[in-house]
Amino acid sequence: MSTLVAISYPDVDTAKKVRERLIELERTNLITIADAAVAEQRKDGKIKLHQMVSTTGRGAVWGTLWGGLIGMLFLSPLLGAAVGAAAGAASGASADIGVNDHFMRDVGAKLQPGGAALFLLVMQSTPDKVIAEVAQYGGEILQTSLSAAAEDDLREAVEAAQAAHKDD
Repeated sequence: MSTLVAISYPDVDTAKKVRERLIELERTNLITIADAAVAEQRKDGKIKLHQMVSTTGRGAVWGTLWGGLIGMLFLSPLLGAAVGAAAGAASGASADIGVNDHFMRDVGAKLQPGGAALFLLVMQSTPDKVIAEVAQYGGEILQTSLSAAAEDDLREAVEAAQAAHKDD
């Protein structure tokens, strides 16, 4: 079972730094992330989503492959690859994997202009070690899919880690 955590930061650069740090921690098996996206509230009020994985690119690659193969059957592999790439990119762009895009946009709309939120879909983690590693970046927990008691425990652990980091 996965856990959704949304954390706000004062700017998109900080949110992206935290995401990169968490990806580094994933390499050491301290956390397993199914998705990590950043929603940015731009100064003009628009919400920009920064996805961890581009479904458009992935769809284009698969579309090119399949289009080329099907094109070979009809003796036109280049045309098949081009049509397949376009169709794959279109289907990839409309795919919504991981954290729901509409949910991220709704939460992102509540941020201050210039602010950002990091959305994590966590499969497993070692919370005490992960929190200690990302506490230096600050951030405020906006929402989780945890129980009320578990969310309170998480908030307390984050506040304690942030206070300990400030004392260093």
